[in-house]
Amino acid sequence: MITREDIENIALLSKLYVPEEELDALTQEMQNIISFADTINNAAEDGTEFDNINNLSNAFREDEVVPSYSNEDILRNAPDSAQDHFLVKKRA
Repeated sequence: MITREDIENIALLSKLYVPEEELDALTQEMQNIISFADTINNAAEDGTEFDNINNLSNAFREDEVVPSYSNEDILRNAPDSAQDHFLVKKRA
């Protein structure tokens, strides 16, 4: 059971200001969150594993080196470039 004092202590530890008129609502919301977490923790387990529900064995592929565009082709669309690099404006 979460109390107003618990909420005040959490607020103090986290250096948050909680107005007096919001304490009751916040206490109830925190209690609802903890009750929901308890419900999930107490859910029945039927032993079904969820790690591999699609029965995939190895979804990864090997890396392959493939031809790419040349630097000139890539930099042709750049607004500004120098020494095979894109030039970008410095942020202030």
